[in-house]
Amino acid sequence: MDITKLYNVTSDAIEDAALRTGNGRIADSGNFGGFLQSAVNQINETNSYLQDQEDEEVKLALGLTENTHDLAIAQAKAQASLQYTVALRDRFIEAYREIMQMQI
Repeated sequence: MDITKLYNVTSDAIEDAALRTGNGRIADSGNFGGFLQSAVNQINETNSYLQDQEDEEVKLALGLTENTHDLAIAQAKAQASLQYTVALRDRFIEAYREIMQMQI
């Protein structure tokens, strides 16, 4: 499933996922730092969308704007980005647990 078709969210993490080979491994095996940086960038992007949503809510509540369309867009972006970030976190935790269960 290609999540970019479901949500209009682009990030470094999605681009890194696109570089995966058929066996699920990242094409450049020494690029864990890049993957980790992508995850941090995704979190920062999500925080930005959440802040934009909060700003739009405050503007509407204070009567500074009557444009509910911008609020709806900000809410949709924040929700999609947050869902993607949570899914990324869940996959990371799943991978960590799998690594911890490996026998040496």
